Order: sequence, then structure tokens, then C-alpha cells
Amino acid sequence: MDFDTLLHGNFGKLDTAVSDWNTLVSNLEKLNTDANDGLKKTAFGSDWRGVNSDVTRKFISKTVGEFKDAHTQADSIRNILRDTASELRTFKGDLTEAISNAQARNISVRPDGAGFVVRAVDGDAGKDVKQGDVDAVRDEVKAIIDKATTSDSTAARVLRSLVDQADKGFGDASYKDRDQAADAVKTAEDLAALAKKDPSKLTVEEFDRLNAGLAKYNGDDLFATTFAQKLGAQGTLDFWAKLNDPNARDFPMDGKRLDQYPELQKNLALTLANATQSASPEMSSWKTDMLIAVEKPVNGSNGVSGYVVMSNLMRWGDYDDDFLTSYGSGMLAKEQEGVRNGQSPDQIWGYRGGGLWPHMNTTGTDFGFDPMTGYMKALSNSPDAATQFFNSEFIDKDAEGNPYKRDTDGNGKKGHVDLTNFQYLFEERDWMREQDSKGEESISGKNYLAAALEAATTGHPAGELPTSETVAHSQEQADLYKSVVESVSKKPELLTDNGYMSDSFGQMTAEYMPDINRSLRAGDEGEGDLFIAPGATATLEESDTTRFLYALGRNPEGYAAVTLGQHNYTANLLEYHAANPNAFIEGNKGLDASKHVGTVMGEVQGILGAGRAYESEVQGGEQDAKYNAALDQASTWGGALAGTGIGLLVAPTAGPGAIVAGDLAGTFAGEAISAITDGMKKDSTDETIYRNGKEWDSTREDTYELLERGAAAAGQAAGAPNQELERTIAGSAETGFNNAKSNIKDYIDGEARPRELEGK
Repeated sequence: MDFDTLLHGNFGKLDTAVSDWNTLVSNLEKLNTDANDGLKKTAFGSDWRGVNSDVTRKFISKTVGEFKDAHTQADSIRNILRDTASELRTFKGDLTEAISNAQARNISVRPDGAGFVVRAVDGDAGKDVKQGDVDAVRDEVKAIIDKATTSDSTAARVLRSLVDQADKGFGDASYKDRDQAADAVKTAEDLAALAKKDPSKLTVEEFDRLNAGLAKYNGDDLFATTFAQKLGAQGTLDFWAKLNDPNARDFPMDGKRLDQYPELQKNLALTLANATQSASPEMSSWKTDMLIAVEKPVNGSNGVSGYVVMSNLMRWGDYDDDFLTSYGSGMLAKEQEGVRNGQSPDQIWGYRGGGLWPHMNTTGTDFGFDPMTGYMKALSNSPDAATQFFNSEFIDKDAEGNPYKRDTDGNGKKGHVDLTNFQYLFEERDWMREQDSKGEESISGKNYLAAALEAATTGHPAGELPTSETVAHSQEQADLYKSVVESVSKKPELLTDNGYMSDSFGQMTAEYMPDINRSLRAGDEGEGDLFIAPGATATLEESDTTRFLYALGRNPEGYAAVTLGQHNYTANLLEYHAANPNAFIEGNKGLDASKHVGTVMGEVQGILGAGRAYESEVQGGEQDAKYNAALDQASTWGGALAGTGIGLLVAPTAGPGAIVAGDLAGTFAGEAISAITDGMKKDSTDETIYRNGKEWDSTREDTYELLERGAAAAGQAAGAPNQELERTIAGSAETGFNNAKSNIKDYIDGEARPRELEGK
């Protein structure tokens, strides 16, 4: 900003702009409220099922989110404009005052082109003015101009950056004033300059400043994008690779901050993930540059693979979906090429340089040799990218060098087959063997694979609970879940030999209870009105479901998750059919519907209980204690699941008096889960639920009791007690247990089964 512009500046137009933005912010706030309280609540609370409802609800949810982002962005722009206008008005006043004070001391300040000139006034009045006084006035005026220029230029820069954050729609960056936004940008530039230094030359103080800055600002959009842009894609890879190079001549900071590398790894990853969400031209270029840079080794032809370096910076945060899927496609294309040439992942990704292998992961879970491990962790945080990635093709059956053959039609002859990314990673890949910081074999790779599959099939990050926005599954999610079930069914050891994957498989299954229940019910007529589910469902075979549940039942965490999920769903279904007695069969008072629910409940618990009984037989009381501990540990998760009322998964179809999912929170579902998870804490004289897993009959009796209590609670909640149901639902469950026994004998062929069932 030049001298004359500031001195004679008319800020009326700027004030008008601020006033207009005030009005816009107020209007958008009202629209945001209306969109959430009206449009979204109506869409998610209505009697609406099917694939179209799923697609439309997601569109509405995204649209409502845009209203929120629009309000946030408008608020930030208004704040920055208002703050800048106030600052410029202050600087204009300071300049006017400085000129007036100078004139009183016989010193003239006048414009000179874009600048200004300061001198003593002509004539006798200025003859006694000292040059030092002139210089002081000049410095004072220059300082005012410099501050005004900084305010004006940084405001323009951050406003452009805010608008550029989103390619379509609006960004969600929020700033209270210009200073906050400008400080974020300046700090990012300073820290990027530190990261560009040779890590061996970093001082302890500089490392601390970098780590602390990334920790403080990684959630700030302008900071993240500025840092990533200034460091550059190649600079990012160089920094992390050199910092963790065990063969470096000069070790960074003489090893004094090695214990803080994990925190830096996390903070850097969060910053980069945030940056990739920006659609600015600069970040679009950064993402393209990164996809090119990872194709080459870092630090020369014998350096560590770029994919290995970057994947270890993907273990935290939510990376942009398009970037993640493009990155994964490129990495698997490289691995597929190696596989077709007869190479294993160790050979494809192994370090080719001399000396020690660099440990790109510093967390202690693994050394970071396998790039797939960090990438799986990234997908576990990004559900949409995970769904697309796992359903994508890994190799075509006609691809040259395709080594994968299977007997697909049962004629005893094997032929080349297509494989999806899921099939390759879960069924075929020879995962690299690594160790953790304790020297034990690392489980991170396949464990993160399971977490990524959980995200991909449920639509929310692994370990989180479903919400009204994620509870309806898309066709792509349901198809992937079907593939998971079928894969474990065909080769159960894929899961049972890697039991640590069962918690994720169990939790995803807890959200597919409608699909599981439908597959175990005889016939399919009216199943949509019986086992309620929104959106798309996975069409499962009874044999596949049986083998899958049995495999899950053999693991404590898998057993606990599915047991709680089934009880949650069953309790909510009983209440639903009690309140909507004509939903399944007109005039039946919900009796047949609830009996069907009880039968399938018994079948699910029978299959799970058989898996648990076998493990308890083999391992003894110690294994049973592990199951009880798993139920205890799952109590918080299960209680939260029941607390959301999400077990019903849908608004009901019936008219007056119908229950919506949220109305079920805190009803018998929570009581049932508490009875299971708290059972071990009761006195020996009290009844305990699902605590004697070694006895299959004990599981039966526990199931009967909870169903009878659930039927009674459902009738009370609906204001229509049904004694006939209360007295007969246990018999329905007994039928289910008998079905389970038959299924296990029919389908668990050549596998371990509990002795108790062998004699029945």
C-alpha cells in the first residue's frame, strides 16, 4: 500500500462490504439451522427405505454440510474483512497524526510517486530542524505504511486462500480475525524452511519448534496447505527419509530427540492429511507431484522406496479420498508388476542400499518396511476411499504372468481368475514379516487391513459407532461385506489364524445384523418387513453365514462384538414389531414376526456359542476367562451402540405410534447388553449371562432368558403386553439353536467342533 492511498483512503466501500457480509452470515446461519432442523431431520426420520433413499439421504447430508461450510466460510471472510478495515482505519489515523506532529515541528511529509518524501520546511521555519528529527519522522511514517501494507496484503492472501480451499462448494476453515489467519500462514512458512534443512543440521531447539508448531497448527487449513506447498512433495519425502536414515554420517541432534520422533511423525501426518483436503491449484499440484515422486526411490537409485516413506506418513488423519485411491492404485500397480514377475512384497519393497534398513515408522508397532501397512491405516480413517479401493480390480485373469488359479466351477480344474484388491490383500498376499519394538512379530499389517475393511464396509472410520448418516449401507459396501463373509467361509483360517483381526470383523458384522438374520431365515418372502434394514443389503448364503459366524465365535473379541450387536438388534426388533403389529403380517399382532426374530436369534447365538465352546474346550478355563474379559471390555462400545438406538437401523414402516430408531435409545437393548457385560461382576448366587461359554447348553438358557425379558419389555414399551409371546419365544429360540446344531454339522466339515454337539 502506498503513502497517498492510505492517507486519502476512503473505507466506505470496505465498510459496505463488511455490512453486506454481516447480512450474509446472518442469513446463512438461519439457512444452516433450517437445513439441519428441517431438511435433514425430515430425510433421516422419514419412513423411507431402499437404495434410492440411501443415495438421496447421502446427497441431502452433503448438501446440509455445504450450508454449514458456507456459513463458516462467510463468517471467516467477514471477520477478516472487518478486522482489516479496522486496522487500516487505525493506520490512516496514525499516519495523519504523524504528519500533523511533523508539521508542528516544521517537518514536511509529502507524497512522491508511490512513496513519500520527508524534509524540513522551506525558509527560516525549517532552518533549525535537525536531520535526526527528519529521519525519525521518516522511520515513523515508513513503519506505519509497512504495517498497513502487511495488513492489506496478508488479508488479500488469506482471503484468496480461503476461497481456494474447496474446488466446489465451500471450505470449512474458521478464523476470528486477520491476525489469526496471517499468523498461521507465516508460521507455516517458517516451519517449512526448518523442514527443508538437512536434518543432521537441525538443532534441538529447531526440532522442538517444528514439532510444537505442527502439533499446534495441524488442524489449521491455511497452515497445513502453506506448509505442504512450501516444503513440496519431494521435500516431504526427503525430510522424513533423511531424518530416519540409520546410515547417515551425522545423526540428527546426536539422537537427543529420538523419543519424540513418534510425535513428530503423527503431527506431520495430520498436517499433510489436512492439506490434501484442499482443492487449491497449489495443493492439486502438490498431490500430483507426490504421486510422481513416490514412484522413485528417495535419495538416489538405492534409496528407500517413495511409497515406503509416504505410507508411513499416512497413519493419522483423513487424507483426501481421490488422492488416497490414486496413491493406492499406483502402489498396487507396482506390486502387481512385481507379482507377475515372480517377486514377493519383500523383494518389491525391500531396501536396496547398503547398511541398515531405514525404519520409516517410529511408533514401535512395526518398522515401516511394508508400505501397505501405513496405507491400510490411512484407509481405516477414510471409509469412502476404502470402499472404492477394496472393490477395485487388482489383476485381470488374462493379464500376462497372472499367477493366480482357482477351481471356480467345481470340476477339479483350475484356471486363471480375476482378483479384486480385497481378494489379493486378504486371501493371497504374502505380507512382509516385521517385528515390533519389543522384538516380537508385528501384527500391524493385517490388523490395519481388518480396520480398513471395517471402515470400507460400514462407511465410518474404524472403531467409531454408526450414525444416522452412515447406518444405511451402499451397494458397494454391502457387496464388499459379502465378499468378506464368503472369503472367511471358504478358508476360515484366514481369520482364525489371525485372531487379532476378529475385533474389526466382529464390529462390522454388528452393523450387518439385518443381513445376517435374513440369511438364516427360511425363505425370503417378506424378509424386508421382518428384518428391517435401510439401503442395500448383502445377499448371503446360510452356509457362508454359518461358517463365518463360527469362525468369529472362536475369537473372544469377535464373539463379544457380534453377541452384543445381535442382542441390540433383536431387542429393537421386538420393540418395533410390538409397536407395529401389522408390519409383517396383517392382523397378527406381531406374534409371528417376533417368533421369527426369536428363532434367528437362537440360531446366531447357537453358532457363536459353538465356536466359543470349542475354544473353551481346547484351551480350558483360561480361554473362557478371555471371553468374559472381552465381553467386559466391549461394554462401553456395546452400551454406546444401544444408546444410539441404531440397532433398528431404520424408521419403521407403520403409521401412528411407530417408533423411529432414536426413540429406542435406553430401552431393553441397553438392559440386555448390560446383563451380558456385567454378568461377571455379580455374586455367585445371582444369575450370570453368557459367562459359562464352555457349556453350549448354558448359552441356550441365557439366550432364552434374555428373549423372554425382551419380549416383556417390548410389550410394555408399546403399551400392548403379549403373554403368549413371552411364554413361547423361548421355544422359537430353541428351534433356532437346533437349526444352528444342524448347520454346524452340515457346514463345518473337517473343522473343529465342540464335543458337546457331536453327541447331540
